[in-house]
Amino acid sequence: MRIHTAVLPVAGLGTRFLPVTKSIPKEMLPVVDRPLIQYVVEEAFSAGIEQVVLVSSTGKAVLEDHFDSSVELEMALEAKGKDELLQLVRDLAPPAGRSISSVRQSAPLGLGHAVLCAWPIVGNKPFAVLLPDDFIWTDDNTPSVLTQMVEQFNKLEASVVAVMDVSPSQTNLYGVIDPYNPKVDDSEDIIRAKGFVEKPSPDVAPSNLAVIGRYILTPEIFPLLANGKKGAGGEIQLTDAISALLGQQSVFGYRFSGTRYDCGDKIGFQMANIALSLQRSEMRSELLPFLREQLARWN
Repeated sequence: MRIHTAVLPVAGLGTRFLPVTKSIPKEMLPVVDRPLIQYVVEEAFSAGIEQVVLVSSTGKAVLEDHFDSSVELEMALEAKGKDELLQLVRDLAPPAGRSISSVRQSAPLGLGHAVLCAWPIVGNKPFAVLLPDDFIWTDDNTPSVLTQMVEQFNKLEASVVAVMDVSPSQTNLYGVIDPYNPKVDDSEDIIRAKGFVEKPSPDVAPSNLAVIGRYILTPEIFPLLANGKKGAGGEIQLTDAISALLGQQSVFGYRFSGTRYDCGDKIGFQMANIALSLQRSEMRSELLPFLREQLARWN
């Protein structure tokens, strides 16, 4: 039941970041000095994933190119003696025994449809799904979120979705878990799901536990996605298929350790850049006085 494959849905148009995303995929937007796609691929590999599948669309070839070798660039850096930058470029290639490939999502039919597009590659095995927009930072002493979830999957032997507490007024922005009680093994972090609701209004939401863009799913999800049933927004919703999966097997929510930034949103994207910039000692000394100055100016 080892998780070998991670699916990364990256076919979206990134309309909330227009006009920059007219020519640049939103997944290539940088948090400090690395694009979003690189963070999530590194998270997958750090969790033991061997095969990353990008579910992409027209104009997204640059995502796969980012992890390919660039002979001309490497030769130029080597000739100029820029060894540190040369190593950074070479380190983008997948480690030995790991791979990055892509499949096309032919039409924008929703997250569930994007995951379904990877079925021929994933096959009849459990797999992970990571959404690059959900940037989740963990410090050096904390395993990546996917690593945490793989550990839970190995214990539970069932599908696991990442969840976090959100303000009750924001449930209409997320898929929300309907939890069973009592707790699993008296754990505050493992929540057995009774159901899932896609973007419920606050007055009918079964909880304020929102599903965040990390999933480990069993292959039984694929036939449920393949029936083509459309949900909220007229799209094939992954949340609806996971809810249907509960008719066959258990599904658990997992409260992860880490800080999540919604990098599909301009404000969340800027927050991620500020937070990670302050993590860098070489940037912090100049940024802090600047930020204090800006705060004083606007207060």
